[in-house]
Amino acid sequence: MVRKNNESTLIEHFARTGNEPSLLGKSMQITVIGSGYVGLVAGACFAELGHTVVLVDNDSNKVQDLRRGAIPIHEIFLPELLSRHLGGRLAISESLADAVAKSEVIFIAVGTPPLHNGEADLSHVEDVAREIAKHVDSYKVIVEKSTVPVYTSEWVRKVMLQNGAPAEMFDVVSNPEFLREGSAVTDFLYPDRVVIGADTERAAILLRKIYEPLASGAYAAQKDAIPGPGNSPAKAKLIVTSAKSAELIKHASNAFLAMKISFINAVANICESVGANVQQVCDGIGSDSRIGDRFLNPGIGYGGSCFPKDIMAFRSVARDSGCDFRLLDEVMRVNNEQLERFMRKVRGALWTVRGKRLAVAGLAFKGGTDDIRESPAIALVQLLLKEGATIVAHDPAAMPHAKEILPKDVRYADSVYEACSQADALLVLSDWEEFEEIDFARVRGELNYPIVIDGRNLYQPEKMAELGFQYYSIGRAAVQPASHSKTKSAPRS
Repeated sequence: MVRKNNESTLIEHFARTGNEPSLLGKSMQITVIGSGYVGLVAGACFAELGHTVVLVDNDSNKVQDLRRGAIPIHEIFLPELLSRHLGGRLAISESLADAVAKSEVIFIAVGTPPLHNGEADLSHVEDVAREIAKHVDSYKVIVEKSTVPVYTSEWVRKVMLQNGAPAEMFDVVSNPEFLREGSAVTDFLYPDRVVIGADTERAAILLRKIYEPLASGAYAAQKDAIPGPGNSPAKAKLIVTSAKSAELIKHASNAFLAMKISFINAVANICESVGANVQQVCDGIGSDSRIGDRFLNPGIGYGGSCFPKDIMAFRSVARDSGCDFRLLDEVMRVNNEQLERFMRKVRGALWTVRGKRLAVAGLAFKGGTDDIRESPAIALVQLLLKEGATIVAHDPAAMPHAKEILPKDVRYADSVYEACSQADALLVLSDWEEFEEIDFARVRGELNYPIVIDGRNLYQPEKMAELGFQYYSIGRAAVQPASHSKTKSAPRS
């Protein structure tokens, strides 16, 4: 139950009139702890909304790099935000004590990597909560921004009480992020919804105050606002829930989206078996407003830092709660199976992989990011290497990270065309927008054989056949060149 206090009339006023209380719409002092993906984007965006932000990290090298404007992730508009606000509304610090003392609201945005059993490792969250507790000298709202399982807010509160923070001096709120890598800044500034999981009205009011420029549409109306996507809402929907409900919303959202991806991949496999076209099927079911067409994109499976980790964590939560959530097991099984299915497609196109030189377009887990964590593209490259292929890869942003984990004999090219030079086939493994504009006449001239194996369904089979390619994709029939007489056959070595 929400605990009442003397500010409850403000919330009641908002509910009755639809107008923000006068407390809202003013600049706030905010600390964001953790300068990883979520923390860095959140800190920069809070500054963009007019708040004064201190971004705290205990890695001195990272702090120095950020102060110089060096950005560790590939994210559109993030360089512009840091350029606008570093040294002004956004400061970078190693001192958690100073930042907490100056702030009204402290966001915890540290990593929660998976343990060996799939549960989230919350040790970093606990360490931060313990440190915050030592420096609480006035009322603070502690906000979980990291992706955490249900009950984390209760544990944060217990840890802070155990470490000397007076109960009346703080509240703990869950405010999950729904950021997509590659569009995180615009996702933050033009969200579908903002979820505030607060168990006191006093805390809920402060979070409303932070997000008021998004809820009212004031930010979108600014002349110098970061441009939003064409279909983005001008005003964000604020959803106030209990902390436990907010914690579940995040995991349930990611699990549902991963389920849509695995579902359409399973449908694509059926399409291949019966001779149907999965794109036509997607168009048919995605036009149903109850389903929608987003995340109905067949391919080589989901990856990244969120879906695999969050599904395992959500499954652990269900198991610990006595719930048999076997649907999540099937979502993961289908996703893992996509890699082997794609490998069979490669073998079917090339007969044998050993000794083949293969051009790979894309190493990040998806286009628009340099993140290779749990990337199906990286996993496929590793499988191809094990089978004796030679790999020449190109990715617009992820190659520096790939070089850190892939074997030294993998070669890297400055363009798709360079990667295709003297290669036996082109494999498209990430859905970068620029890959959609590839000049295939030029690619055909570079390849030894006109073979394209598309793991992202970026191209139309009929068009690829007209261009003279043997073209293989997901959930659609393979096509042969429109004129075989002008085309070399697939290699049979």
